[in-house]
Amino acid sequence: MFKEMLDVLMPRECLVCGRRLGAQESQLCIWCAADLPFTYYWESLWNPMADAFNALLEQLRPEDMKLAYAPAAALLFYHHGNPYKMIPRALKYGGRQDVGRYFGALLGRRLRSSVVFAGVDAVVPVPLSALRHWRRGYNQAAVLAGAVARELGARLCPHALGRRRSRSQTSLSAKERLRNVRGVFYLRRGLPPGCRYVLLVDDTFTTGATLSACYYVLRTALGPEVRIGIATLAAVQA
Repeated sequence: MFKEMLDVLMPRECLVCGRRLGAQESQLCIWCAADLPFTYYWESLWNPMADAFNALLEQLRPEDMKLAYAPAAALLFYHHGNPYKMIPRALKYGGRQDVGRYFGALLGRRLRSSVVFAGVDAVVPVPLSALRHWRRGYNQAAVLAGAVARELGARLCPHALGRRRSRSQTSLSAKERLRNVRGVFYLRRGLPPGCRYVLLVDDTFTTGATLSACYYVLRTALGPEVRIGIATLAAVQA
């Protein structure tokens, strides 16, 4: 009853098309929910996102370090001309933490059903700088990571990594992004002992520069027997 009254006083709208939502709808209307651009990357170890990320890791790999193929998956495709771009934008720029919790849980359920991500026992969000966190009021990656960790029954490690202030990645080229994140991330509190599979979580996979920088901080700190994978809400599609 209260929810119905609230919908009358403060009508909720679909994130994608703007239609008014019914009492049984959440975030999206039934039509937009039916057409969500899922990547299905969680179904296979080898996929375009994982291939791109591992190619970048190999490019940056220190000569004395051996790497296993890193699992990678995104929930949705992101395209600048597609109205579904409003989902990650609402989380990142619109103050909509509820969007992160909803789609983070959806991502977590997809990963939970995947043999590729079976056994994840620690979830680490990509950190924001202190200034950016203060301005935004929250870390969108941490909101997603919390929901993912709950679905996976894994431990959330929100302070495992720290981040120094750097220029925004938004307008930078792929090469500029790599240079921009060099030395930016560091091990802050580390991870609980005994973890065997760490999942790095961010909102969007664009070039992989940010996630690769975080990956190498963790890889350097953890033994080679610890697996590291990545997961994001969205993956940019050219």
